[in-house]
Amino acid sequence: MKMLSPPGGYIYQDIKKLRHKEGMLKVNIMVMFTSYHLWSWYTNNKICGYCGGKTVTDYNERALFCKNCCRVIYPRINPAVIVGVINGDKLLVTRYAKDRGVSYDALVAGFTEIGETFEQTVAREVHEEVGLKVKNIRYYKSQPWGYSGGILAGFYCDLDESEEITIDKTELSCAEWRTRDEITGQPDELSLTNEMMMHFKNNMK
Repeated sequence: MKMLSPPGGYIYQDIKKLRHKEGMLKVNIMVMFTSYHLWSWYTNNKICGYCGGKTVTDYNERALFCKNCCRVIYPRINPAVIVGVINGDKLLVTRYAKDRGVSYDALVAGFTEIGETFEQTVAREVHEEVGLKVKNIRYYKSQPWGYSGGILAGFYCDLDESEEITIDKTELSCAEWRTRDEITGQPDELSLTNEMMMHFKNNMK
């Protein structure tokens, strides 16, 4: 696909870099993430996946319409969980594998698979990524995350049984228990992940 030249005074910028650009307001970044989500969906659905017909914009709602078979196609939203695993006065903090290109702290996270509840996703992802069992899974809040085409659901849960960590090295480079004083968060305040780390550090009893 040929990229159009930007208008005078404007440049193309990688969306990852925009997240950390100085002076960017959170609301503006979230609007850009949502725009990117829609652009990706429009770009990947120019042809109907059922009959191969050409799709056009449906002006009655946010959808695409197949001119051949009359199928209505809605934006795809990928559900995922963010998990704060609590062990007494400590929180499990992770780092992504080095090939992910992210160098700051995070929490266990992953996409919901077909046929799963969010709570089942929480237990599975924690067990797969760090080898731990959890209990008392409880919902915190959600956040749209257009960069991955997702909706993030945040949960806290308590450690069940052993606190020994066994990481999945394809997903993580490290995972460790940190006290409230040891939690530093992420470079910006944009993500639900950062909010959950700071909520535990500053407010959670």
